[in-house]
Amino acid sequence: MRESGEQSTAPLRVAVIIGSTREGRVGEGVGRWFAQHAGGRTDLELSIIDLIDFEFPARYPDQATAPIHDFVAQVDRADAFVVVTPEYNRSFPASLKQAIDFAYDEWNAKPVAFVSYGHGSQGLYAVEQLRSVFTELHTVTLRNGVAINLLDESWEDRDGAAHVMLDQLGWWGLALREARAARPYCS
Repeated sequence: MRESGEQSTAPLRVAVIIGSTREGRVGEGVGRWFAQHAGGRTDLELSIIDLIDFEFPARYPDQATAPIHDFVAQVDRADAFVVVTPEYNRSFPASLKQAIDFAYDEWNAKPVAFVSYGHGSQGLYAVEQLRSVFTELHTVTLRNGVAINLLDESWEDRDGAAHVMLDQLGWWGLALREARAARPYCS
């Protein structure tokens, strides 16, 4: 275990989870744009968890598979999360729900922020449903996020929203990391 001073000065480990696995998806571009924007910050250590890279089983197995173990280990290592999600039929993709459900304790007492995209609603219906799911997993979801309307050609001009969200994610991430180090969370 790290000394408390070292813990608070170490960069916050942020996992950017790309939740869409559809062919022709926009999520990879959105996720990479966000990671590039956030990559310039010295207070964050980013990793990208792209769900398309995991060979998850079609059904929830009795025993966890190697890809499930790998995903859960990456969730466990992270101090905070940015979930990149599309909106499909006013919800988020099944691939994202499946992955979220493979972990439980590993999500506890960590902040989750959202970068959403869609047509018109900017993916905000998906985010509202994800808030309920992540609340059940004992996370703290951020109020501010980045919402992208794919019909707006200047969607990459969301730097201001990303900056505010990252500042809030950093604050919550450090506060919760220090709290978990001082006292284990009981779910």
